[in-house]
Amino acid sequence: MKNGLIFSWVVAASLLVSCGSKEKESTLITVKNNLELSRSFETVEISRADVTLNEGERFEDFSVQDATTKAILTSQFVDEDLDGTVDVLLFQPELDPNSEKQYELVIADSSVKQDTTAYCYSRFVPERTDDYTWENNKVAFRTYGPVAQKMVEDGVPGGTLSSGIDLWLKKVEYPIINKWYARNAIKAGEYHIDYGEGLDNFHVGSSRGVGGSAVKVDTSYYISTNFTDYKTITTGPIRTSFVLNYADWDANGQTISEEKHISLDYGSNFSRFEIHVKGTDELSIGLTLHDNKGTVTENVDQGWIAYWESEYFDSELGTAIVAKKDDMIASERYVTDEKDRSNLYSQLKVNNNKVVYYAGFAWKESKQYPTKALWEQHIQEFSEKVNSPLEVTFNK
Repeated sequence: MKNGLIFSWVVAASLLVSCGSKEKESTLITVKNNLELSRSFETVEISRADVTLNEGERFEDFSVQDATTKAILTSQFVDEDLDGTVDVLLFQPELDPNSEKQYELVIADSSVKQDTTAYCYSRFVPERTDDYTWENNKVAFRTYGPVAQKMVEDGVPGGTLSSGIDLWLKKVEYPIINKWYARNAIKAGEYHIDYGEGLDNFHVGSSRGVGGSAVKVDTSYYISTNFTDYKTITTGPIRTSFVLNYADWDANGQTISEEKHISLDYGSNFSRFEIHVKGTDELSIGLTLHDNKGTVTENVDQGWIAYWESEYFDSELGTAIVAKKDDMIASERYVTDEKDRSNLYSQLKVNNNKVVYYAGFAWKESKQYPTKALWEQHIQEFSEKVNSPLEVTFNK
């Protein structure tokens, strides 16, 4: 398993920009917002191919500068194919409603560094069987690997047989994954206790958790088992991303192959899932209904479904699936007596063997979106942004 982490952050106290008449002009990036909504915590990607380099210049030496204020923005480089060469530069602009802003690529003084905390972090966790866990400054998730599956199949206590997506309910901005696992290694079950940062009290079982996939055949839903392999792509101040592979699985005679490309960006309550899938024209994405006492909202025409539990361990919890409006075909509140198999499903089109969607949550104790109304307002606005992405153009 290859684990590649290449990222860069730079802040300038002063800019080293040459003013010679023969120097080429900096690459100008125009970002346009076509919505009546303010935009922030949305990531713009600049690929190496978008930038014309002079002899001696290196893509990885550039920073993103606000063309008006000359402020240097937080940025992150990513080697997406893990070949040792960075491919993409990430940054997050802030835009007013119906507006546009311009940014420049510059070489900045690296003597003054900004906070390099990897708020967007993920890793394989062999010390807790073989979880894969990821987080940002808002939320945290995990899912389960082949050792956990084999333990269940062999009758060994402590295993987990599930391709569902688990939640870790954090209420602090700083990273907690390593801290919670370290505490749990000393005393098993410690991350189930809230010491002021949050806790893991979300039950997944064989449910879809928040964003797990399934294939519907007739009236039944079929699911995969645990991931078989992983590949970490990046962690950093703006994004963490990774790939999970799954063994081919059977959906009532249909052989399904599935590879999940998952990312989580700074400031977002939603993980992005890009699933490469063969063997089906539709993929069902689920939210566990737990005890079926929550409130379901199905806005298929807007591209989202949601579930709000108002009696969640003396608190409240909202979950949601969001996709492009044209990709969400239908939804179903599927209730069964089979343990953990009751889920709220959205049915998504498979386009060129690919499905893209977002899955996330808000916990009342985090004070992010503490009521159903606020959570669903956020989902609706997030959906509008998904369906009207920022427009990015380059003047090279």
